[in-house]
Parts: sequence; C-alpha cells; structure tokens
Amino acid sequence: MNTTTLKTVKNTALSLALVGAASFASAAHHGMSVKGMDQDVSGGTVTASMISAEANGWLVVHRTDANMKPGPVVGYAPLKAGKNKDVTAILQEPVKSGEMLMLMLHGEEGGMKTGVFEYTLGAKEDGPVRKDGKLVMDVISAK
Repeated sequence: MNTTTLKTVKNTALSLALVGAASFASAAHHGMSVKGMDQDVSGGTVTASMISAEANGWLVVHRTDANMKPGPVVGYAPLKAGKNKDVTAILQEPVKSGEMLMLMLHGEEGGMKTGVFEYTLGAKEDGPVRKDGKLVMDVISAK
C-alpha cells in the first residue's frame, strides 16, 4: 500500500471513529430517563427499575397527584452517571396505598456540598434535570 492510500485509510478510520464518538455522546445526552412501576411501599422504600443519567445526581421521590406536578420530597437516593438499575430510596414519611409518586432525576449541581442532597421544593441546588424542556421522570402508584 502506498503512503497516499495509507493516509487516506487512516483519515477515513479517524473520521469514522470521531463520528461514532459524537453519536455515542449524543445518544448519552438524549438517553436520560427514569423508569418505574407501581409497587408495594409498605416496607418504607420505593424503587426505580432503571435510571439513565448524564452525570452523578439523585433519584428524588416527590408526592404528586392527577395534576402531575411535583409536590413535596418524600425520599431520595444517589445516582452515578450512566445506567443505574434498581435504585431504591428510603421513604422519609409514610405513603399510603393508592398515592401517586413522581420518580425524578435531579442533578448534583448548584449545591454547597457534593454528595449531600440539598434540594428543597423550588430551589436550584441539586435541582431537577430537564430533557427538551421536560422533567426527566416517571409516575407510579403506591400499592
């Protein structure tokens, strides 16, 4: 193989690698999600079956209702960047069967301490993550 052909092959390979890396980064950005299912919470915990996050953050459990607006926080658990399976949050107050819970992705930004959940309803510290302007969350019912 001559040098010109070798350079062309190397440049093509490099271009394909960069396109692949950009596609992967783009997929990671758009792959943020929270998945949960209706579940028994009588043991004092709630579990999200899968959470995909771009950065370290939090699974935050909000009370909600038919209006689908996030209410008070009743539990939270730390998350790592990437895919997180079976993330369980300890409930900080009783939740009755039939109540709706919003499992929401929150970030680890804006607070004073890394690894300490500092969010209060409406605050910016460790606040909700949005994708295309919408909260990254899932709503479940307690059994």
